[in-house]
Amino acid sequence: MTLEPFAAYSADRSLKGKLRRRLVRLVERRPARVALEQAMVSFSFDDAPASAVAAGAEALEARGARGSYFISAGLAGREGPMGRYATRDEVMALAPAGHEIACHTFSHLDCGQAGRAAIEADVARNHEALAAWGAGEATTFAYPYGDVSRAAKAALGARYGLLRGLSAGLIETGTDLNQAPAVGIEGPEGERKAMAWLGRAMARKAWLILYTHDVAETPSAWGCTPAALGRLIDAAVAGGCDIVTVAEGARRVGR
Repeated sequence: MTLEPFAAYSADRSLKGKLRRRLVRLVERRPARVALEQAMVSFSFDDAPASAVAAGAEALEARGARGSYFISAGLAGREGPMGRYATRDEVMALAPAGHEIACHTFSHLDCGQAGRAAIEADVARNHEALAAWGAGEATTFAYPYGDVSRAAKAALGARYGLLRGLSAGLIETGTDLNQAPAVGIEGPEGERKAMAWLGRAMARKAWLILYTHDVAETPSAWGCTPAALGRLIDAAVAGGCDIVTVAEGARRVGR
């Protein structure tokens, strides 16, 4: 089993895979109930590159906000396409500051292509590793690569308050919390697109989850700069948004 994400990843682009991704939105649903006085925004970081733990947390804390880190414990300390992944000690320094330590799969397993038994085993392994680190009980989960299957939703829906995907959108009444949308701050247009979605969230008093990976002056294709992240946090604050961790947001809109 490889523990290096992205480099060896190949999405299922077969007709069967395309149909699965379309149909899975209709099954194993858990509708949200959203009645907010002001928009909510969450800033999340997948895989936890060391730069996200350092620069990402710094940008949030400087503005009185906190974020959510979806950790694949099997990647800790390794080198990857987004730079070095954070070590156990670096990740655990986040919790006392109020950041959320949330769950990925241990090996960054693709939950769209793996079977239910493999998904459950890899997630259990990650849970055990995070518990051994002293991270406590993770209450939210993000699908690695954003790929989803019915088996994954069925296996994990009862375990977590929210399962986060990568399809762009807002969380409003009726949104499926077992495949919650999120908007990426990544690539050349990442900041512009995220800012546009932030405006929509404020106009509709909805919940927006933003995600990125590394936070660096020269980011990977999956990351953003500290300046871009800072501008988005500033815009959320200026717009009167309630900045919450994903766990807190899920608590407010879950049943």
